[in-house]
Amino acid sequence: ESLDSKLQSIRRRGFIVVDEVKELSIGLTDTALEAIKNNLIIVKDIITVLTPELISSGGWKDVEFKEFDLSVEVPMVYPSRKHPYIEFLNYIRDVVVSMGFEEVKGPHLELEFWNFDVLYVPQYHPARTITDVYFIKEGVQVEYDVDREVMEVVSKIHEDGGPANSLGWGYRWDPRKALKLILRTHTTSVSMRTIYERGEGEYRCFSLDRVFRPDTPDPTHLMEFHQLEGIIVGREVSFKHLLGFFKEFARLLGLGDVIFKPAYFPFTEPSVEGYVKHPKLGWIEVFPGGMFRPEVLRPLKVVSCNVAAWGIGIDRIAMMVLGIDDIRELYSNSLDVIKGMKIPKTLLRR
Repeated sequence: ESLDSKLQSIRRRGFIVVDEVKELSIGLTDTALEAIKNNLIIVKDIITVLTPELISSGGWKDVEFKEFDLSVEVPMVYPSRKHPYIEFLNYIRDVVVSMGFEEVKGPHLELEFWNFDVLYVPQYHPARTITDVYFIKEGVQVEYDVDREVMEVVSKIHEDGGPANSLGWGYRWDPRKALKLILRTHTTSVSMRTIYERGEGEYRCFSLDRVFRPDTPDPTHLMEFHQLEGIIVGREVSFKHLLGFFKEFARLLGLGDVIFKPAYFPFTEPSVEGYVKHPKLGWIEVFPGGMFRPEVLRPLKVVSCNVAAWGIGIDRIAMMVLGIDDIRELYSNSLDVIKGMKIPKTLLRR
């Protein structure tokens, strides 16, 4: 049996791979060498870029410029720009500011007091357990000063209703738990601090920042995400103003129709959840809100004003605007994922 047939047999069985290698040699003929010798052929360097050095030295006279073939397609160039999600967040800020709101900031590392207790969330509520909150280890020090008078009013309201003239929650409120550190679970704590600092009046504020919850990551949930929180403070502010804000905000973002359903939150009454429709995921809840209860406002010395409040899951809206089905892709640095995002013209014009 020949060597070729043996190799073919082994190759068919997948034991070897046969590659063919060709060698190409190019050389000048005697005629070409004679022409060069008699200066009938002039050898010049071929260049594609005219540099300042070639111009100043006069060297451009001794070179040959390569001809350009305008029919050849050039490689696609992707210029640097901000991540589409960052562009989206900045656009959201512009939209909310255009609606008459002022942006405010607050700490990521927060006291349970501002995150829960002021919001009339009882200390035994399941949303305050390790399954829903990132707790900070004992020993971490921060310089947060809490108004003792506010703490006293919050304590009375939780225990028996106090100056809010309600029933309260009927338990012994613990100030030590209220002063524990957590990673904030919502930006409503920023609204609480803002109302405490400004009191009664006519103002609109919002916060667009990160919040933290120990969720299991999936196409619609993350452990760290952005929330758009806002308040409308005024004597004549009503629940209708809140619903009107949701509708106008959805219109400005091109989200289509909004449907509302009654909801329950410990700190608002009445409360609402607004839903918009994702083309693949169906109806998604993105507009929770309500009117702050007296139990929330009394400790902050707000008596004659109403406060409409909302906390929007802005990442879910980003999914709809950018045309993605998985919330985790908002933070992707994969160029393939980023190129596949639907960039609205409103973002491109920024």
